Amino acid sequence: MSKKFTFYPQGVCSMMIELELEGDVIKDVIFTGGCNGNLSGISKLIKGMKAEDVIERLEGTTCGFKNTSCPDQLSKALREALAS
Repeated sequence: MSKKFTFYPQGVCSMMIELELEGDVIKDVIFTGGCNGNLSGISKLIKGMKAEDVIERLEGTTCGFKNTSCPDQLSKALREALAS
């Protein structure tokens, strides 16, 4: 059974991240706002991966002078989705 989750990132250009998980495996990720090409690419790359593996790889990624990034916010979204 799949579970859908919506996350509202803080401190980045994207305004919303929509996730679909089947157990702990990522089925789909949709970013609203942000750098469309990069975020579409990330979404395609992580489909089928375990959420924990994606969190481990992306957590702590920064963007320019910001202390976060869209990939870092995705890791936060995945943590919240797994915890819910």
